[in-house]
Amino acid sequence: MKHVIFLITLAIIGTIPVYGQVADKVFLGGSIVTVNDAKPFADAVAIKDGKILAVGSKEEIAKFQNAKTEIVDLAGRSLLPGFVDGHGHCFGTGLQAASANLLAPPDYTITDIPGIIAELKKYAKSETAVKHGLILGFGYDEAQLKEQRPPNRHELDEVSKDIPVYIIHQSSHLGAGNTKALEIAGITAETKNPVGGVIRREKDGKTPEGVLEETIHYASLMKIMPRMGQAEFDGLAQAGMKLYAANGYTTAQEGRAIASVDQCWMRLADKKEMLIDVISYPDISGNENPFGLDSKWYSKTTTNGYRIAGVKISLDGSPQGKTAFLSQPYFIPPHGSPSNFRGYAAMLDQDVDRKVALCYEKGWQFIAHCNGDAAGDLMLGAVKDAREKFGPGNDRRDVMIHCQTVREDQLDMMKEYGIIPSMFGMHCFYWGDWHRDSVLGATRAERISPARSAMRRGMIFSQHHDAPVAMPSAIRILSSVVTRRTRSGDILGAEQCIPVDAAIKSITLWAAYQHYEEATRGSIEVGKLADFVVLDKNPHSIPIEELANLKVLQTIKEGNTIFTAR
Repeated sequence: MKHVIFLITLAIIGTIPVYGQVADKVFLGGSIVTVNDAKPFADAVAIKDGKILAVGSKEEIAKFQNAKTEIVDLAGRSLLPGFVDGHGHCFGTGLQAASANLLAPPDYTITDIPGIIAELKKYAKSETAVKHGLILGFGYDEAQLKEQRPPNRHELDEVSKDIPVYIIHQSSHLGAGNTKALEIAGITAETKNPVGGVIRREKDGKTPEGVLEETIHYASLMKIMPRMGQAEFDGLAQAGMKLYAANGYTTAQEGRAIASVDQCWMRLADKKEMLIDVISYPDISGNENPFGLDSKWYSKTTTNGYRIAGVKISLDGSPQGKTAFLSQPYFIPPHGSPSNFRGYAAMLDQDVDRKVALCYEKGWQFIAHCNGDAAGDLMLGAVKDAREKFGPGNDRRDVMIHCQTVREDQLDMMKEYGIIPSMFGMHCFYWGDWHRDSVLGATRAERISPARSAMRRGMIFSQHHDAPVAMPSAIRILSSVVTRRTRSGDILGAEQCIPVDAAIKSITLWAAYQHYEEATRGSIEVGKLADFVVLDKNPHSIPIEELANLKVLQTIKEGNTIFTAR
């Protein structure tokens, strides 16, 4: 009887091998980080039919080998579970790849407005720009520009007065257009600010200066973008998957899908052309009858690499763009704003309440964009009301996305309600200096993305890159959340640093749990998908200051290599 109990226990923790089967491949000769607390490290892994057959010592794994088994020598490198996207926009990452690159160092070279103009002029000659009649740039960030402001329409007119020029802020929450782009978008001095959006004006207080925030930015971009066919859509999606795979991701998120994007993913899945798995969350911020939730794709299991998991609600904007909804004023308010400016919500309070209630009524998992703590209050208040009306639900795993300024009392409520924090810890590196000196001030900036506070409560949380807001780099996430180093080298809130083990879990097993996928991915355990990433070094074996230098050498999806570094 004890022997039977022992075998059952082994099966539950995922270490019992399936004897009598022959492995297709065996990985050995390096350090294997399993992310399984019952067996954190191993010497070898055997896989069969795209799943993990056995994990253990070389001697144990040898029992699954014969002359047909392919032996993969890691040559001293490190094998980890494939990275799982806590939050991102895979299709948007493909759009970024097709745009002019306006990112600042270390991701690219843009440091001032003349640099933006030069890059856009170069892009204007590209086949993409000529074909579509649009000069599109992505990734400008006034926090990293010498001028500490975005370019205006007059400066963008230097690129072209005849063709629309539109550039998207790195946060994706703002954009700036030339005069032609504003004309196509239908924006004039008479155009009023919509709910949840702002048209920045020139000194007369009326004439649009070029910068558009939040809802008016999204609406205008839809008008300015060229009409693309299925081939163009599919190409952007595939480009996004390739960039994710190059960064070690085997599972991506489509974190704010619209119908045309989900149709694209469905098309690729039907044709079995998915490089990695993509989990989609259609946006219900403006549409409460989202496309796809009445289809076969709405499921807790992927089909041909794709599924719809729930819905997305966006409650505010971007802290680095100073549009996030805070409970306390911005340290330095945006130009032209009063000293008590706190940002603004993306929708009315009653709309938030109605959408969250709808998710409880329908049984939809939802992920809610909340950068500012005032937006967090809106989400948590709506959840409280929905729970009182519909009950707590069965194993709800709703997610607060970003949690940049989430407070300690809010974390207490989130733990009580089972809400998972998905934190944007990369902000410490990319915008930590900007948050400290301009957005929040030193005291509040010290605890942005407070992962250690979540750990102290025993909470499961994920970390994300929000690509294309930042490059889909799990390595940058790992370095940022462990060291909290800013671009300038400052440590922003040392008390919120987390250990390497927790950081790895936040981009593998815990991110899988967030998606109800912990039984199939996120760790190297028997029966799970053979989704792996090969790094040049073991993250556990190097000084934490060297984590940022780790290299993704190979990405493996269900046993097949989908990326190899050159």
